[in-house]
Amino acid sequence: MGEKKVEKWKMYMEIHQLLQQGFSKTKIAQRLGISRTTVYRYIKRNPDTMANWIHSTKRRKRKLDEHKTIILRWLRENPDMSAAQVLDWLLEKYSNLQVAESTVRLYVRELREKYDIPKEIVTRDYEAVPEAPLGSQVQVDFGESIQQTYENKTRRLYCVSFVLSRSRFKYMEWLGRPFTTRDLIRSHENAFQYFGGIADELVYDQDSLILVSENNGDLILTGEFQAYTQERKLVMRMCRKADPESKGKIESVIKYVKNNFAKHRIYQGIDAWNESAWRWLERTGNYKHHNTTKKRPVEVFTFEKQHLRPVSAPIATFSGCDSPYASSITRSVRKDNTIWYKSNRYSVPTGTFNKIKQVYIVEDNEKLLIKDMEEKNIIAQHKIALGKGNLIQDSNHLRDRTKGIDAYMKTVASYFSDNNQAMNYLQKIRERLPRYMRDQLQTIIKAIKNEKQETIDEALYECIKRSLYSGTEFIDVIQYLNRQRYVNSHVNHQHDIKPIHPSSESSFQMNIQKRGIEEYVAVMEGGKR
Repeated sequence: MGEKKVEKWKMYMEIHQLLQQGFSKTKIAQRLGISRTTVYRYIKRNPDTMANWIHSTKRRKRKLDEHKTIILRWLRENPDMSAAQVLDWLLEKYSNLQVAESTVRLYVRELREKYDIPKEIVTRDYEAVPEAPLGSQVQVDFGESIQQTYENKTRRLYCVSFVLSRSRFKYMEWLGRPFTTRDLIRSHENAFQYFGGIADELVYDQDSLILVSENNGDLILTGEFQAYTQERKLVMRMCRKADPESKGKIESVIKYVKNNFAKHRIYQGIDAWNESAWRWLERTGNYKHHNTTKKRPVEVFTFEKQHLRPVSAPIATFSGCDSPYASSITRSVRKDNTIWYKSNRYSVPTGTFNKIKQVYIVEDNEKLLIKDMEEKNIIAQHKIALGKGNLIQDSNHLRDRTKGIDAYMKTVASYFSDNNQAMNYLQKIRERLPRYMRDQLQTIIKAIKNEKQETIDEALYECIKRSLYSGTEFIDVIQYLNRQRYVNSHVNHQHDIKPIHPSSESSFQMNIQKRGIEEYVAVMEGGKR
């Protein structure tokens, strides 16, 4: 009997025992923590009807039961995993899944209780910060995370996050190395483009990339960042040390990003990581209801965006240095000479990976421009694809493999007396087996290098005559011709055979008596001769 059925029987017995002891139905319900309706339902049944009812009941299949195995694996591998992160991972893995957050929370709680997987909780207290007016403030901060790779190694990643104080609308970027001032400036430009404007005030923690000295309130910024703030006309405010209350919103964002997005996620490269982070913002970070405001950040952002200072054209220069900001984003060139962008791969010319490892990408009228970071030249451009998981490849970027095959075919044909006939034969093989032509040529040239000219020419003639167009069949023909030559040169003629002894010559002239088959059949049937 299952656990649920045992519990029903136990409840039935307790209700009837308390009833016999004189407890009222209301008191019984209060004592057992159930509703009075349940008490009435159990009282009406006698033991036989109760047994039949329990036997007939079946456990209702729950919506998340089909994902139970993977949820259990996540919880066992990561005991401190929250139900919110379980929901996010489910939505990432099964994009069509429709399930309420409360359903996931209840299901995770039951799994923890049933399989004894207690949650490790680490708490941190924050003080409330008064709500800022729309468009008045954006907070900026850095974070670090150590991630596991598929090679079972660890990789330290660095993140910069931006959050609009009123709507809690967020943006973030990751690097596989510490940020430089130039990286930070580029991230600001990308964030302003993502928000569609600039807030009245930017709040920062004290960071060496931005601040040289606080100077009793008169901020002394690093040279590059000072030039950037002047050109963008940014109003800055630095938080005092050990003063998390003044930037509690961004502190919460960093914690949220690390615990909900980054925690337990396997690292597969910085480009794929950033793509996943931006999809997480759309799916979870900016879409789910905020615990404090009880509103979706993306919905409040539609109003806050109207209060942001319009962002001007992308900055092309500052401090005398060219630098493509704003809509430009860096990408790593992969070994197969492609880059990742919005879950698709775009090709760059063959050999790019061996020359440069980083490129800038810019969106321009539904086109993706890929630029050299040093020369600022466009090295590739593609029409931006709408789907995901596609390879967008320019045929001009592919290596011309036919040149090597053509030269190889000429080399193989030179071994034959009739080069033109050999080239025609090899071309037939190429038409039949284009993907394996190099292997076919290697097979043929290996077979003919140690053969006589007469043999390989005859083999070519026989292959063409019998329409045998493959390297293995060419080898078979050569082997057949060699066997025929061997047999022809070692034919044994009967007149050359001499008896072992002269006296045995008479044995060749002897007549042997032959019996009819009928006699043998008669013997086998038990008859007499």
